[in-house]
Amino acid sequence: MTRAFHQFAAELSYDDLPEAVLKVLRRSFLDTMGVAAIGSTTTMALIARDTALAMFGAGTIGASRILMHGARLSPAGAAMAGGFIIDSVDAHDGTSPCKGHAGSAVFPALLAMGDIKDDIDGIEFALLLAIAYEVSYRAGLAQHATCPDYHTSGAWTAVGVATACARALDCSADQIRHAAGIGEYHGPRSQMMRCIDHPTMLRDGVGWGAPSGITAAFLAQRGFTGAPALTCEEAPTFWEDLGMAWRLAEDTHYKPYPCCRWAHPALDAAQELMRDHDLHHSQIERVEIRTFHNATRLAGHQPKTPDEFAYAIAFPVAAMIVRGQVGVPELAEETLRDPDIVNISKATELIDDDHFTAISDGKRWAQVAFYLRDGRRVEAAPRTPRGDTDLPLSDTEISEKFHLFADPVLGPARAHEIETLAIEFDQLSRADFARLRDLCLSPPPGAYSS
Repeated sequence: MTRAFHQFAAELSYDDLPEAVLKVLRRSFLDTMGVAAIGSTTTMALIARDTALAMFGAGTIGASRILMHGARLSPAGAAMAGGFIIDSVDAHDGTSPCKGHAGSAVFPALLAMGDIKDDIDGIEFALLLAIAYEVSYRAGLAQHATCPDYHTSGAWTAVGVATACARALDCSADQIRHAAGIGEYHGPRSQMMRCIDHPTMLRDGVGWGAPSGITAAFLAQRGFTGAPALTCEEAPTFWEDLGMAWRLAEDTHYKPYPCCRWAHPALDAAQELMRDHDLHHSQIERVEIRTFHNATRLAGHQPKTPDEFAYAIAFPVAAMIVRGQVGVPELAEETLRDPDIVNISKATELIDDDHFTAISDGKRWAQVAFYLRDGRRVEAAPRTPRGDTDLPLSDTEISEKFHLFADPVLGPARAHEIETLAIEFDQLSRADFARLRDLCLSPPPGAYSS
């Protein structure tokens, strides 16, 4: 590699960031805060907050506020609670080649760091985000290429968070190297397919990836050793163009629907078929979804909890057929008992397609067909999901999604101010960035006491 990852992290400057990178970071800031707003209302978020408050009191390092809550505890505790808050609604940004997500760990960790430093401006925060995302993505690629198990995002975001937080602490390149090794070693090497097969609140592991990374940085600053991070130093193929090409600009996707990305091509196809053939759900006798192997393990014909809904295909597709959308109302528990959706879901067959499995490496393929009660069969073309860089969501779609999630929780005025500041966050002064941070870390009106 032309420059070792720890030297890259120690030496990178804002002027090194291409406009394409900054555009992604701005979009991700807005998109992630929308997910955090709606996520803050979930039972999973409540449990994570209460546990963090019980176990992670602030110490001599200083206090950080919990995302969308405002209570103060240690930076690790704030990162833990914030990671679970964002991860509680499966609508945050991701990276298809890594089969996971970085922003859900990176944002709560770096906002917690910003809260204790209190002197970070937009330029510095953009720099830290770029380091965290880029190192996370490359560590994730290396891990998936060298490990037999499919690990959660918490495993490799711990490395990116550790690297960026060590930079935020003004660590030397050697200390940054050790921070990455500590974060990798102590990060959650959790098996993602366990949560696919048995959906629970474990989700994507970022609730432990974020605090593991931030703790690793503070350990390294004090002389704790942990190098090498194997994903950074023993898989050189994934690091050779570091600083010349940017994985975060090439690989970051955005979700139009709050459920597992693997269901999205089928959701797009179902929406298209309903619209193009002017169908009503009562006309559909059964549904056939051909997709790649791991996606068929989502199943979810009769989810009993929001976690089972998040890791399903059949039920979200049925919701799209019946309601024409999969949005905030579909996250309500009463949706799980909607008889029209349940009937369509039970009449949905998932087919493990060898061809789609073979080509779903970095992309997610599916094909949907409807069998109608009048004997007709209608079929959509095979597709990958919207939101990838080849089928991007527009700025307007990102904005609409943000307000869909944030306005009911934060109020339109506060949501509008977050959007105004987030879409230019890297240009903000210390005072203006502190205002944006306050808007993201303070509780919704009348929701909780801090």
